[in-house]
Amino acid sequence: MNASEKNENIMENQPQGTMMDHDVKGATAEDPSSVDSRGSPVEEYPETVEEKQPMGRRIWKSFKTPGSALQIVSAALLAVAIGLIVSTQVDKVPTPAVEILNIPGDLWLRALKAVVLPLIICAMILAVSRLRDMADGSGGRLAKWTIGYYVLTTFLSIVMSCIMTAFVWGPRFIEVSDDSLDISEADQATADEKAASGDANPPHIVVKTLFRSFITQNVFFSLSNDELLAILIMACVIGYLIKSKDSLIYKLVVELESMIMRIITFLIKVAPIGVFFLVLSNLMKLSIAEIGANLGMLIGGTLGTMAIHLFVILPIIFFAVVRRNPYTYWFRIAPAWITAWGSASSAATLPVTLRCAHAQKIPITVYKFTCPLGCLINMDGTAIYFPMAVVFLAATQGKVLMGVDYVIIVVLATLASIGTTPIPSSSLVLVIMIANSVNVEVTGMYAVIVAIDWLLDRFRTAINVSGDLMGSKVVERLSKVVDPEGLVDETMGPRPDADGARYA
Repeated sequence: MNASEKNENIMENQPQGTMMDHDVKGATAEDPSSVDSRGSPVEEYPETVEEKQPMGRRIWKSFKTPGSALQIVSAALLAVAIGLIVSTQVDKVPTPAVEILNIPGDLWLRALKAVVLPLIICAMILAVSRLRDMADGSGGRLAKWTIGYYVLTTFLSIVMSCIMTAFVWGPRFIEVSDDSLDISEADQATADEKAASGDANPPHIVVKTLFRSFITQNVFFSLSNDELLAILIMACVIGYLIKSKDSLIYKLVVELESMIMRIITFLIKVAPIGVFFLVLSNLMKLSIAEIGANLGMLIGGTLGTMAIHLFVILPIIFFAVVRRNPYTYWFRIAPAWITAWGSASSAATLPVTLRCAHAQKIPITVYKFTCPLGCLINMDGTAIYFPMAVVFLAATQGKVLMGVDYVIIVVLATLASIGTTPIPSSSLVLVIMIANSVNVEVTGMYAVIVAIDWLLDRFRTAINVSGDLMGSKVVERLSKVVDPEGLVDETMGPRPDADGARYA
């Protein structure tokens, strides 16, 4: 009998109580990470079994799991490959074909949007109620660090965009002929309609409108028109006024959230199908031949600046606070930013965002506050886009913006990005407002911005959602908020995600 067999026999013959005591003491003394906040040993057996499986078997198991990260990534990559092949080989894909291809993805997206509003209301009511009950003051710390982080990253993204635009991308734009600047009747009508509806008002009117949007005059009107900022504040007030967890309203909200999450669980399982058709139908709209020098520079400059923010600025903040690999974390949350790219809506992506936050072991109290709030006020990608679009309009007219113009852009872009609704292409109308504020005329080149907005909007949304999840991890570390004892989100399933990946 060798040494290992002797050890096994000793372990088998050891009394159960002694065995448990040994496990607890060993975990506490040698591996503090295996003990939870109450000093109880953390069950690691499922993860250990998962780790012992061969890599190929784990990958195949993940691929077979409905709605897994690998399935969503594979579906998106397959759609990109097919879409690029078709768009480069065919002059123009017939519109009816694109619309038919879009039906499955559109239905999936509509279903997601249908549950987003109830989810935001329930999540914020419960989050604020839990924060209020925290006797150690951690609720205030969570709110302070969340808002502070979002405002800081938005401001940094705008300043960086202005610097890159002024010194790198702006000088490379080419002034176009007068004929190209002539705005068509259709585009002029669009711009006039935006101006008439108040979307191109002077800055002081925009600021006034922003603050008025905090409070709703009619709750049902706000619900039917997706006025999310007013709804968010209303939910916070209700959550704060709930007296105890024994309240019937609190129990009703908990039950509603549980029901909504069951629906979302099903939608996540069919997410690969929805993402595939969303990405494929949108890529088939791309005409490579229509991309000129200015258009290519606008797209390349915007994406390049976004890449710097996503892969340099945010990782520096993340690593400085969390002390973990930010790039590994970003790949672990791939289902969220891939869904964001396909849907172009951070609100529609919220169910997937919450699921990714749960899989990364962020406390429930934290991510159910930071993620819904982030999809409303954390718009780093949108903030980067505003200076690029305004300078593009100015440069094609031969105008050079001065330092004071960039200061105005920074202030207005910050307010505009925070007030932007988390729905597709909502930033188009705000470009007109910011351009008018620095005396940049809306010319025919505005049609170019409109034409490619569907593409850039997807990257903006992916940046926004990535920032929400990276911010949630940062805020967790800064606020030191932990879930109350016994708080479990059964609708989210076990902490490790479907493919067994763990954050490391």
